[in-house]
Amino acid sequence: MHSETHLALHRIRATELRTEADAHRLAATARPARHPRPLRARLGWILVEAGLRLAAAPRAAVAVP
Repeated sequence: MHSETHLALHRIRATELRTEADAHRLAATARPARHPRPLRARLGWILVEAGLRLAAAPRAAVAVP
């Protein structure tokens, strides 16, 4: 591809990406703020985190007499 053609395509794509970013930014500011997670969702993630910590905890060897 000729370098001038490549540069022109690059500039066009950069302009398109900037336009999309501006549109996304405007949409994000127009959207109302999210509500905090409901209690059920927070409790669920707390239980998942606790389970992962228990599963990853090193276990001591127990001697059976």
